[in-house]
Amino acid sequence: MSQIDTEEKILSETEAGHEDIGNHKLVPVTESIRYRRRAQSAEKKIETLTEELAQARLQTSEMAEELNSIRMEQKLIHKLAAAGVVDVEAAVLIARAKISSDTEADLDSVIQQLKKEKQYLFFGAGGAATAKKTSGVKDRMQNSQTVLERAAKKAATTGNRTDLHEYLKLRRNFV
Repeated sequence: MSQIDTEEKILSETEAGHEDIGNHKLVPVTESIRYRRRAQSAEKKIETLTEELAQARLQTSEMAEELNSIRMEQKLIHKLAAAGVVDVEAAVLIARAKISSDTEADLDSVIQQLKKEKQYLFFGAGGAATAKKTSGVKDRMQNSQTVLERAAKKAATTGNRTDLHEYLKLRRNFV
């Protein structure tokens, strides 16, 4: 190629907006600015996405810890209820304190230790596993129950209004 041909080629490429120096093409300034801005915005996106990923991982680990804690507390509540605890909340608080102080304590050993140390939290061995009635509620199986039954039979057999009224008055005291 002659020198004139190469000069024409360079001129035609500069007019098109690109210069060819060796094997490298030079890009116009406006395009390079646009590329640089796109690269910077992509880098910012990468930074924000990595921060969001770190926050998501942190939240995931916190939720996993909370889930494990809730599962352990549910197991504890079920085992304490099966053991016959009177006050579940107090027993759970005491058991949680014992478990947190002793990292290798299992639930069964903690419950056995509670039964030994805090016997008042559990029902007696011979007693039923139901709560006792308060003083305001009267037991249905008393000697006076027979009085109610007798009044009911008398009202049913006689059909007298005063007998029925007496029965209803007695019944109000027991029911």
